[in-house]
Amino acid sequence: MMEIKIRDEFIKLGQAMKKAGLSDSGLEAKLMIGDGLVKVNGEVCLERGRKLHPGDIFETEGRQYKIKV
Repeated sequence: MMEIKIRDEFIKLGQAMKKAGLSDSGLEAKLMIGDGLVKVNGEVCLERGRKLHPGDIFETEGRQYKIKV
């Protein structure tokens, strides 16, 4: 499981995906999320603007990413 470090109290899902190198643009992240390819805490998430807090886990393409401070 990879860790995504943040400085604020949350990061939006699309931004976290870009930070993890999963997408080059917000549009690419939006398409992946819209196609149901991303799960947050085990459930499919269709919201690009979903706020992720420390401890949250998102996954796509068989890889998991944990949000950490």
